[in-house]
Amino acid sequence: MNQQRRLAAILAADVVGYSRLMGEDEEGTLASLTLYLNDTVDPCVAEYRGRIFKSMGDGLLAEFASVIDAVRCAAAIQHAIEERNAEVPQHRRIQFRIGINLGDVIIKGDDIFGDGVNVAARLESLADAGGICISDIVHQSIRSKVDLSFDDLGPQRVKNIGPPVHAFKVRRDAPMTQKSGSEGTHPLPEKPSIAVLPFDNLSGDPDQEYFSDGITEDIITELAKISGLFVIARHSSFIYKGRSVTLMQVGRDLGVRYVLEGSVRKAQNRLRITAQLIDATSDHHVWAERYDRDLEDIFAVQDDVARQVAGALAVTLKPGEAEQLAHAPTQIPEAYDLYLRARMTFYPPTWANILTARGTYGHVIDIDPSFAGGYAGKSITHSMAVMFGHSDNPEQDVRLALEFAEQAVTKDDAFALSHSALGYAYSVARQDNEAIAAARRAVELQPGDADSYLFLTNCLLRAGQGEEARDSILTGLRLNPQNVAGPYLNSLGRACFVAGRYQEASDTFERNVAHGGPLGVPMLSTWVTSLVELGRFDDARKIAQRLVEFDPGFSLTRAGNDAFGLSSETYRDRIIEALRKVGVPE
Repeated sequence: MNQQRRLAAILAADVVGYSRLMGEDEEGTLASLTLYLNDTVDPCVAEYRGRIFKSMGDGLLAEFASVIDAVRCAAAIQHAIEERNAEVPQHRRIQFRIGINLGDVIIKGDDIFGDGVNVAARLESLADAGGICISDIVHQSIRSKVDLSFDDLGPQRVKNIGPPVHAFKVRRDAPMTQKSGSEGTHPLPEKPSIAVLPFDNLSGDPDQEYFSDGITEDIITELAKISGLFVIARHSSFIYKGRSVTLMQVGRDLGVRYVLEGSVRKAQNRLRITAQLIDATSDHHVWAERYDRDLEDIFAVQDDVARQVAGALAVTLKPGEAEQLAHAPTQIPEAYDLYLRARMTFYPPTWANILTARGTYGHVIDIDPSFAGGYAGKSITHSMAVMFGHSDNPEQDVRLALEFAEQAVTKDDAFALSHSALGYAYSVARQDNEAIAAARRAVELQPGDADSYLFLTNCLLRAGQGEEARDSILTGLRLNPQNVAGPYLNSLGRACFVAGRYQEASDTFERNVAHGGPLGVPMLSTWVTSLVELGRFDDARKIAQRLVEFDPGFSLTRAGNDAFGLSSETYRDRIIEALRKVGVPE
């Protein structure tokens, strides 16, 4: 058979969670998928002059002569499916991931082969549920020609493709998912709500970026001490760093009414900070101020910004909150500067990053032995070493985690991170009641801090208090709505498991992976057990296989007492028995 080559835009799509949907309702899923394909996908492909050249049970491949047509078709498909899903229960929704690549392909009869197709398929696996992921060459071809916006994912290593693939994700606030004048998915809280965007670094030195980011994070921390405010977490507000986006869009995305933005200029020992508070629903300026101060006055500036914002929003400080805002954790600028550097190197929490942060926190202690931040940070690095399985001497790391956390609390009982660190240390030491008490104290000190709820959730989890853990992490997720993948969804899934909400646990783990959340033994093992509890043994075996592939040396014997992050032997025994049922080796 004759073969020919040509340049083509390839669209790859597949159904998210197809195995789960089929396992729950095979006939219903097939009927729904057929309807979606016949009524939505096929007509869209035809409308944009494409051709479906391969259909699988849960996906399809299509070619387009025009890359612009391919991208517009993908956006139209996702928009139409989102509208159809509005009336469908969450757990029964048909959602697609779509990947698009432009490349040289081989035409053989009605079929198409080559790297152009393979890369499109790999890009599809990088897309979110209901999302679109495109290659760099597609982005270059369309960026000024379509009414869409993009996030740069950078080079991505994907299966069976040699060099990394530079990928871009179509923004979910683009026209495919946002109708004109539509409201965001998060209703406005009853109390005044605010997001703080990353302050611009105007120092002329990219190496000072950590400082402007640190100022932003500390202003968020100060605002989170005010119980009358609803404050979006750093992780969610920082997704807008370096992006061109309207404040009204930020308000819709995060479900807040007000946005604080500003800039930082640091030159030797002088600071210039500007800040302005804007009503995102009307783009109206509520308050603005400029501060020209010495570096040592930085905490006074942060205090004043928090007070001024509270005053502008008519929020009355409760007893004790004024003292909290006026409290300066250190009087030594060099110690604060190093503390900011350490905080920026903490994540992602790889072993190398943990060790780097530990060393920097040690230097913070050397410069200012009275600053609780150094002790709290160092304590967390030792707890992480145990929790993430990096420690060569867990008993010693637990002891050091407790010692440093206790010193942090002694140095500064009003510093919320001191109590979070102590709760974390008690948790890895399996002193559950003490862990929960310390974590609750951190929440009391910073009632608007999402990470404090994450620490509390994990302490509750290890104590087997599933429903309370679920409530806690749901509060954290509302405060941190854009940071869904990773520890937040992982903790929600595990909380649902401990609470006996197995379907919700499985759906949450699937959502976490769909959003790019990292895999791990605790998450995968808990996911397997949830599926076994639901009687979905085929799906459980597939996740168990992913567990063994993720950790080739994993076995039930090696799992040990603490591999799953749960103190109760009952939970550990149930997990081990579930893993045994689906063939994980002893």
